[in-house]
Amino acid sequence: MSINKKNILLGVTGGIAAYKAPDLVRKLVALGANVRVVLTKSALEFVSPLALQAVSGHPVSDDLLDKDAEAAMGHIELAKWADILLIAPATANFLAKLTHGLADDLLSTLCLATASPIVVAPAMNQQMWHALATQHNLAVLQQRNIRFLGPAAGEQACGDVGLGRMLEPQDIANSLDEVMPQQVLQGKKVLITAGPTQEAIDPVRYISNHSSGKMGYALAKAAKAMGAEVILVSGPTNLKPPANVTTLPVTSAAQMHQQVMAQVSTCDIFIACAAVADYRPAQITQQKIKKNDQELTLTFVKNPDILSDVAHLQHPPFTLGFAAETQNIREYALSKMTRKKLNMIAANDVSDSRIGFNSEQNALTVFWPEGEVNLAIADKQQLSMQLLQLVSEQLKP
Repeated sequence: MSINKKNILLGVTGGIAAYKAPDLVRKLVALGANVRVVLTKSALEFVSPLALQAVSGHPVSDDLLDKDAEAAMGHIELAKWADILLIAPATANFLAKLTHGLADDLLSTLCLATASPIVVAPAMNQQMWHALATQHNLAVLQQRNIRFLGPAAGEQACGDVGLGRMLEPQDIANSLDEVMPQQVLQGKKVLITAGPTQEAIDPVRYISNHSSGKMGYALAKAAKAMGAEVILVSGPTNLKPPANVTTLPVTSAAQMHQQVMAQVSTCDIFIACAAVADYRPAQITQQKIKKNDQELTLTFVKNPDILSDVAHLQHPPFTLGFAAETQNIREYALSKMTRKKLNMIAANDVSDSRIGFNSEQNALTVFWPEGEVNLAIADKQQLSMQLLQLVSEQLKP
């Protein structure tokens, strides 16, 4: 999607490459973007606010407590205004602040206050770029889905040669097109289940599994970013509900089934990402079971099959299931897709510790009746975008 008519908030930090900021603003404006600029105090030593105001057409901000902003909460206003927060140049110092979540000036506060994608164009001495601390910060920020543009290699202001130069303004402007999520789910309503379920044994014990809910929550965020209205039915997790997503908390498989069936009739897409318990105790003891015997025997009954029930509706939505397996991945996934009459299934090997339960990354093999594709190991947010792009391509016109 083009950045035409998108709101780009440009943060400029105190590196020599800040002198390129007015040219970067001009390039963004030429592509049709609305641009506003935030300067750190050190950036004021390298670039003129007046020049940036002239090319952007907006006043430049540099004060966290802006008395001219509504209710003196300029950081909240700007955070909500931005479609993308672009930091260029981003110094090693600012990357460290961003990694540790500091909020001691306007720009660092905006990074915490915005729900929009954050894009960083680093600029620093080559040795600072290769320093272990900087590379550690880079890895942490990438896990948080912060996108890096560059740095480029070449001669630097200090005379060194190597990685650390900020990308040229035109390259940065062109690359932002790739950051904006395609609105391929605009007008669609997506229902997603996430997390584990807990099946009570007595008032203090339950049976569950190791699902963290991270993949389902990433799918909810991705679907929202791609233009959909999203309902997330979530089992118990430690995750913060995604912004602008209707989140319905449940505990047991029966509760999840009830919520899904109550919502699904108005939905275009159903994604069953939750790790739903297949069985539950036949009876829930009203009092805590005491440790009196050497053995304890419990009887279990099957839980309702949420995914199958949705797929077998008279007018079902597009149904995507997940198959978390430890062996025979392809065989089990294809069997599940056929047996439950799914439109698509995403299979992953949870025996692989890199992509198993609670991991930040995943890898999927996606099957549908006419084809299949492997989605290589990546962070779950990026993988969610790729998976939903496949779903959009399979939707009937």
